[in-house]
Amino acid sequence: MTTLWDTTGSAVVKELAAQRHTGGAVMSGVALTLVVVADEGRVGEAEEAASAAAEVHPCRLLIVVRRHIEAPVPRLDAEVQVGGRLGPGEAVVMRMYGRLGLHAESVVLPLLAADAPVVTWWHGAPLDRISTDALGVIADRRITDAAMAEDPVAALHARAADYAPGDTDLAWTRSTPWRATLASSLDSVSGRRGEPVRVVGGQVEGNPTSPTAHLVAGWLSSRCGCEIPVVQGERVPGDAGIDSVELRLDQEEQVRLRDDRRGGAVISQPYRPEAVVALPQRTLGELVGEELRRLDPDEPYSEALEAVTGVSGLAERSACREYVWHDPMAPETQPEEPEMTAPTVPADSRNADEVALDGEHDHDPAGDPTASPADQAVPR
Repeated sequence: MTTLWDTTGSAVVKELAAQRHTGGAVMSGVALTLVVVADEGRVGEAEEAASAAAEVHPCRLLIVVRRHIEAPVPRLDAEVQVGGRLGPGEAVVMRMYGRLGLHAESVVLPLLAADAPVVTWWHGAPLDRISTDALGVIADRRITDAAMAEDPVAALHARAADYAPGDTDLAWTRSTPWRATLASSLDSVSGRRGEPVRVVGGQVEGNPTSPTAHLVAGWLSSRCGCEIPVVQGERVPGDAGIDSVELRLDQEEQVRLRDDRRGGAVISQPYRPEAVVALPQRTLGELVGEELRRLDPDEPYSEALEAVTGVSGLAERSACREYVWHDPMAPETQPEEPEMTAPTVPADSRNADEVALDGEHDHDPAGDPTASPADQAVPR
C-alpha cells in the first residue's frame, strides 16, 4: 500500500498504474468499478463490506470520503493498493477536503476501469436527489439504503420521486429471503392443488417504520392484486423489521411465515406440518454483493416502490440522469429584497404643501448660528 499526502488526481493514476505494473496483470478480468461514498465515521464499515463484495465480484474499488467541505484549502489524501486489505484487486481510498469534495468526479473519472460498468453505493442516509451528486450520474447502478434515513418511510417516497431505472436500495435487498420463501410456499400450495393460487388478503407484521417491511408489503400487493398492509407486531422484529407474514388464500386457506429468532422461519400451510427454513441475517457485504450480481433495472423493486408510494410509471422513466449542481454550503433560500416603489406625483397640491400647512420652511444650515462653518458654506 502506498499513501499519498496532499496529492493530485494525476499522481493517484500514476501510482495505481505503477503498482499494477509491479504486481502484474491482477485486474485483467475486472467486472466493474464500485464507487463507495461514505463519511469518515462509517468508512470502516464501508471498507469491510466493499472488500467482501469485491471477493465475489472482481472490481476496482474506489472509496470516496468527503471531509470538511468548509475547509478553506482543498486537499486530497489517497491510499493506493493492489491485493491488500481491501481485497484481491485494485483499491483506492480518497479523502477529499474542502471544495474538492464537491467535485469528486474530477478525481474519480480517470480511475474508472475501462469498458466496465460503474456502480455507486452511498453508505449513509440517501440523497433527496441523486442527480445532485455527479458520482451517481456517471453510474450505471445506484445503491442507497433507506433504513439509514432519519425517516425511512419518507425516504421511500423520496426514492420514488427521484427514481430512475438502475436505482435500488439495500432495504429491498434485505427482503430477498422473505420473498423467496413466500414464493416457494405459494408454489407448494399450487402444486398440491394442481392449479394457480389466488391471494385474497393478508398482512405483514413487524415495525411499521421499517422500509423493508413496507417494500415486502408493496411487492405482495403488486403481485397479488390486493392490498397487503403493514401492522405492528407483538414482538420486536429483527434487522429486516419483519416478524411474520400472513397470506389469506382462496378456498379459505392460509399461509404464514414467522421468524423463529434462531436464524430461521417457521412455515405454516394447509395440510402439511410446520416446517423450518433458513432465514439468516446477512452481513452488509453480502447485501452489496447481491446487488452486484446483475446490473439491469430491478423491475420488481420499482413495482414494489410504486405500490408503497402510489407513484406510477417508474419503469418508463429515462435511465439517464442530468447533473444538477448543488452547493450544500450555500443557503437554500435567498432573502427577499424589500420591494422598492417609485415616488409618485400627487394629482393636486392639496394637503401636500408643507409651507402652507406648517408655516415653516426647510431648515437652512446657512442661517443657523449653531451650524458648523462647512455647513454654512453650503450654497442654497
